[in-house]
Amino acid sequence: MTETFIQLAYLLAAALFILALRSLCHPDTARRGMQMAALGMLVAVAATLLHQRIVTFEWLAVGAVVGALIGYPLGMWVPMTAMPQRIAFSHAFGALAATLVGIGEYIHSYDTQHLTHGHVLALGFEVLLGALTVTGSLMAFGKLQEILPGRPITFKGQNVFNLSLFAIGVGCLVWLVVNPYDVWTFAAIGVIGLLVGILLVMPIGGADMPVVVSLLNSYAGLAAVATGFALDNNILIVVGALDGASGFILSIAMSKAMNRSFSNVLFGAFGSAASDEAAASGAGGEMAPISADDAALRLAFSRRVIIVPGYGLAVAQAQHQARELVDLLEKRGVDVRFAIHPVAGRMPGHMNVLLAEAGISYDKLVDMEDINQRFADTDVALVVGANDVVNPAARTNKSSPIYGMPILNVSDSKSVIVLKRGKGAGFSGVENDLFVSPRTSMLFGDAKQSLMKLGAEVKLA
Repeated sequence: MTETFIQLAYLLAAALFILALRSLCHPDTARRGMQMAALGMLVAVAATLLHQRIVTFEWLAVGAVVGALIGYPLGMWVPMTAMPQRIAFSHAFGALAATLVGIGEYIHSYDTQHLTHGHVLALGFEVLLGALTVTGSLMAFGKLQEILPGRPITFKGQNVFNLSLFAIGVGCLVWLVVNPYDVWTFAAIGVIGLLVGILLVMPIGGADMPVVVSLLNSYAGLAAVATGFALDNNILIVVGALDGASGFILSIAMSKAMNRSFSNVLFGAFGSAASDEAAASGAGGEMAPISADDAALRLAFSRRVIIVPGYGLAVAQAQHQARELVDLLEKRGVDVRFAIHPVAGRMPGHMNVLLAEAGISYDKLVDMEDINQRFADTDVALVVGANDVVNPAARTNKSSPIYGMPILNVSDSKSVIVLKRGKGAGFSGVENDLFVSPRTSMLFGDAKQSLMKLGAEVKLA
């Protein structure tokens, strides 16, 4: 009777997870989707606690308390600007849990002499992918938090070495299936997984981190699937499959948005020094500075303004100042929209989340495909901390590493104002032709302070 109840609870949880994913497809229902996902997880955890294999609850209670003490601050106090690295950090925790479960299950089955070929296949796959995701996620966290260099770190023959090491890990997995009680081979699989995770993310530049975080999410999902097969747990199989498939699809979609192959993202070392030199050769001329009062006058007497947010907006935590500027301009009858590029920021939907958190109506956030045709009829395009997604070199400079990437047509606007901290290249290291265009004026300084100055000057205009 208890087992039947557990399986019915798992079925309910799986349905809630699927409905949650469906609700996340639209901003109006996204909050409800998150609530359904949280309820589904609560049901799944509660049902698992009824399982007959659980004979003591003392350590589970300790784990619940520790998890709550860690999870609450991560959810409530981490600023929206740090959300990409928080997600990468969370992936590391999830993958670590899967890895430890795999190790524990192997030790238990080894002691009871219940290891089968299929069982160790699932356990070995779980530990290999789980360990890979742990170190890979920590590397992504380090690059996003700028603890580690954001540029690609490469060495000669790196791709061949990485693939060879991964092939050795797969070979060890095959050997373990043949010899399930070979403890040293099982340990080698875990160690190789940890090394591959480091080496996989090390040559990937910071600009590609959104794809990497999404891909690591997929790996964590696949590790959960393997855990489900190893433990004969249906909810882990279902949820892991949903996580793995959605993460992989999202990674492919973001690669497509950058007009780059998946293999190029993983092995292309985007943003390396050699690429910078090739890209820089296309950018010539001097940046033309503008004062805040002149920029405010241009905005105040415009008919249509498009704001292009980027990671600089997030770093400066300037989303609320952006909303205040929009309110002031709309009071003057200016039509204001936000142009959202699919890979702006450091995670999927980064700009949407930031702007929605500031109370900006979602109908003002327009996707690239829908807004690109409007730039030609726009009086001022205000670029706040964006770089690659507005770089005309993606269309004109064949030597640029971003050549062919779909971009926002900011250069078609009648005039452009760029809010930027300094004259350096962006996070990817690619020089931007837009910044030296005759139509472009540069307002240097912290984005938050610059937007505050613009708002104050618009009031006086």
